Amino acid sequence: MESGAPLFRMEGISKRYGGVRALENAELSVRAGAIHAVLGENGAGKSTLIKIMAGVVAPDDGRMTLDGKPVEFASPAAANAAGIVSVFQELSLIPELSVADNIIISNPPTRFGMIDRRAQRRLAEEALARAGAEDIHPLALVKDLPLSRKQIVEIAKALARKPRILILDEATSALTAADVSKVFAVLKRLRAEGLALLYISHRMNEIAELADDCTVFRNGSKVASYAAGTRSDTEVIQMMIGREYHSVYPPKPDQPLQAESVLQAQSLSWADRLHDISFSLHAGEIVGLGGLDGQGQRDLLLALFGVLRGLRGRVLVDGRPVRIASPAQARQLGIGMALIPEDRKTEGLMLPMTVRENLSLASLDRLTRAGVIDSAKEDDIIDRVMTLLAIKAGNIDAPVAALSGGNQQKVVIAKWLMRQPRILLLNDPTRGIDVGTKQEIYQLLRRLADEGAAILYYSTDYAELIGCCDRVLVLYDGTVKRELIGADITEHALIASALNIHPAVPTHQEPAQ
Repeated sequence: MESGAPLFRMEGISKRYGGVRALENAELSVRAGAIHAVLGENGAGKSTLIKIMAGVVAPDDGRMTLDGKPVEFASPAAANAAGIVSVFQELSLIPELSVADNIIISNPPTRFGMIDRRAQRRLAEEALARAGAEDIHPLALVKDLPLSRKQIVEIAKALARKPRILILDEATSALTAADVSKVFAVLKRLRAEGLALLYISHRMNEIAELADDCTVFRNGSKVASYAAGTRSDTEVIQMMIGREYHSVYPPKPDQPLQAESVLQAQSLSWADRLHDISFSLHAGEIVGLGGLDGQGQRDLLLALFGVLRGLRGRVLVDGRPVRIASPAQARQLGIGMALIPEDRKTEGLMLPMTVRENLSLASLDRLTRAGVIDSAKEDDIIDRVMTLLAIKAGNIDAPVAALSGGNQQKVVIAKWLMRQPRILLLNDPTRGIDVGTKQEIYQLLRRLADEGAAILYYSTDYAELIGCCDRVLVLYDGTVKRELIGADITEHALIASALNIHPAVPTHQEPAQ
């Protein structure tokens, strides 16, 4: 790392929540005109550190300086006024308002005591252009945008505040590959303009492309700071997890699968999003859904889980046709389906409720007698799933919102595992979680498959599809274009198929029935 006085410094920062140590004597230095990556597992203290920096929470001990002068932030507004602006993984947008309203919400331009809509739209357009998102209409309602575009609006909202220090917490985790490229170009331009950028990501390839400086945290303390490119990925991961790093993905079965089909889709179509989709899913296998983001993968998972109305075609479970009209029907014993949703914060958890309540929510029909929860049975099952997934929660009767992102994701998965599903649908389940937790989830999925579960797995990460899946169905424009099996599942084949280009390597062209 380069020498010289940092723009912003944190020294001796400590923070505890009850008996849980979030930070202990933590340090961080950020310089202007540089992108500083903060690395660490979920629960390492990264989120608490940036919340203190952003004025969301106050430290118990320690000091912060900006331009060499001591500062304290009693609120996010105070941090914003000092030029520190954050883009958190959890969106802060108001869905019912327009893009322009959301971007300029903190300080709208006025004329004669009223919001100047023309000036507001102009400022929003400037912020969107600065975020590389000129294609987003400022008058569009946020609720009508896909998740990846909402994340871009969140970045534009931050840039509209003209920050000196911009904090990005997993800001690309919901973005498409094309959007990520645009955001990278924006961040590099902001760096050239002299901004200090604090970048939190679990994607090592992003760190390699963007970062100038890196700091690794573990168990609430700084492990090391170093210049980007001076440590190998393996060395960095070992610093993060505090143990020797082995292969990420568990081995796949050597023999071809002979099991019976558990789930079949026959000519599934819905609106203009899904077109004549047919495939089979067998007990004991992990089948991936590939393709560029937005090609119908999420719609397919929702269709199978009974969320969408007007679905055409047939779904068969154990060879018999079933009509799944709701998630309640999908999870019934005769079907035994579970869906791990895309956004754990809004779709998978009730954040104000306790860890215990969130875990029990999907299994109340199995835990109650005459409308009263069997506490002993509940405690036994919760204890087993928390041990199985190594969920770190100091108090299961505390709000689930207090857990790290990785542990929250484990709670979402554990909630459904309590029902012992036969068919598991996964919608990008490792988005925004650390490498150690990802490895645990990969191993869990393979273990569930080995025990007979049938898993349909959508991921935006090609490496996950290659490492985890026995087969991959590549979707393009709402239909299955190719099926890749075994050794044919390569990055080249996935990308070519995602672009609807015939790959040079041999592939299985028709999905198995």
